[in-house]
Amino acid sequence: MGISDIISLLGGLAFFLFGMSLLGTGLKRVAGGKLETVLGKLTSSPIRGVLLGTAVTAVIQSSSATTVMVVGFVNSGIMKLTNAVGIVMGANIGTTATGWILTLAGVQGESGFSSATVFALIAFIGIVLYFFCKGEMQHNIGMILLAFSVLMSGMQSMSGAMDPLKESPTFLHFISAVSNPVFSLVVGILVTAVIQSSSASIGILQALAVTGAIGYDVAVPMVLGMSIGAAVPVLLSAIGANVNGKRTALIYLYYNIIGTVILCIPFYLYHALVGIPFMALPATSFGIAVINTIYKVAATIIQLPFTNQLVQLAKLTVKEPPSEDDDEEEEVNLLDERFLNYPPLAVEQSGKTVNQMAAAAIKNLERSFQLFDTFSQIKYDKIMSREGRVDRYEDNLGRYLVRLSGKTLSAQEARLVSEYLHSLTNLERISDYAVNLANHAKELYTKKMSFSESSARDQHICFRALREIVDLTQKALAEDDMEAAKQVVPLDKVIRAMLETMKLRHVQRLQDGTCTLETGFVFNDCINDYDRISAHCANIALAVLQLQDEEVRHHVYSRMVDQGERPDVRKWIQFYREKYLSYINTDE
Repeated sequence: MGISDIISLLGGLAFFLFGMSLLGTGLKRVAGGKLETVLGKLTSSPIRGVLLGTAVTAVIQSSSATTVMVVGFVNSGIMKLTNAVGIVMGANIGTTATGWILTLAGVQGESGFSSATVFALIAFIGIVLYFFCKGEMQHNIGMILLAFSVLMSGMQSMSGAMDPLKESPTFLHFISAVSNPVFSLVVGILVTAVIQSSSASIGILQALAVTGAIGYDVAVPMVLGMSIGAAVPVLLSAIGANVNGKRTALIYLYYNIIGTVILCIPFYLYHALVGIPFMALPATSFGIAVINTIYKVAATIIQLPFTNQLVQLAKLTVKEPPSEDDDEEEEVNLLDERFLNYPPLAVEQSGKTVNQMAAAAIKNLERSFQLFDTFSQIKYDKIMSREGRVDRYEDNLGRYLVRLSGKTLSAQEARLVSEYLHSLTNLERISDYAVNLANHAKELYTKKMSFSESSARDQHICFRALREIVDLTQKALAEDDMEAAKQVVPLDKVIRAMLETMKLRHVQRLQDGTCTLETGFVFNDCINDYDRISAHCANIALAVLQLQDEEVRHHVYSRMVDQGERPDVRKWIQFYREKYLSYINTDE
């Protein structure tokens, strides 16, 4: 095997790995942007988990990638550890699809019409679809066809480069040493650990088998070793994960080790005592695909009834840390860095985190309202603690979204990321104003002051309006509810009008002497905070509206609202005027 053969081998390997990556990308695009998020919807059925893991892995062409996603799900609390086991098993079965695809590389037709000719035709069709068709679906199908051709060309190039090995004395001596099953198993583990893909290592083995240089006595244990080696990238991804994330990665390793031991012992005992004739035959690409599939299906069938035992073994290996109240950190962990490689999933998790942040900010606001009626130091302390959580949400989610925006996103995903980034500051400011209100309530309590009856009545009507606007805002943000979003801006206009009326009534109370100057300062500060809370809700609602209608821009929409140019807005303004301003404008 000369230097030219080595260069051909490396070039073929490069084409092969690139083709695998491109094929997985193309298949994912055709399958839809929500492919990765399907894993997070798993029910508690292990069998359904196996089927789902098999299907997803067959599409993304990597059991390691599927399992890394599952580690992220478990790490962030989306999926239970017991539910993850079935997907891990299915991922191992799904990865056999690549081996079956690669068997096509050696197919020969009649009259010299070889597979290379077929792949050339497929490549031509792919390039036409990729460059000359405008539809996204045709574009993605073209990518799949091109990737398939590149993959097969790489496979054939590797096979051709390896062909001289069957006559190399050095290689034949190495093969005689590798024919020891244990040594062959270790070689399979090491090769896959380096390449970090069992599909790729199986493909290399199939390319070697095409030359007729190895027998099944070498190929069988090497296939088993490659399955174990596939756990290496998963274990690396679990570094820094929480306890259950680490346990998920170990389950992947234990599943493959236990499956190998259970199947190897009777197989080699029978071979030693009776003999298995095919072990002496030269291995073929088709035969390796069959062995790989039989092993992984059998390992799953044997271990599926013992999923709880696999979980217990992982728990014995990674012990639970001392119990601490770390709920806040678990919520932040929804933004697992592993998801950044799967943008649809990362966007979905970001949305969930934004909703949690909104819930925390609104909870703070509700508690601050309650403090004006009955001050509680416990509730006040909880508001301050929750404000720290909201700040952490803003910091962590802001950094996460910035990193996510650097990935390749669809138009819809890019708009969602923009909406979430826009909402962060507004939500954080709502929580800040809730803290301000809590401090105002504490000042009244500490100084033994209270609002007049008329002032307190105005405050409670304003509280009702603010509760409604924050509820509508949360619904619009959490559920992408356009109808709720369209009600927020009209309500904001009414709330601002209400606050102006409250200011005038406050001046009248000061003149009448029914309100002291000191309580008047607190009242004015509250009015300013109410105004800003309502304005931030309107900002969030406008961001949601812009997601569905790019023509909606803040200044344009606000002008249309102010000038009454939209009938739907006029309807809601009238509705909220009757609901709130009619009470403020009376002394009842």
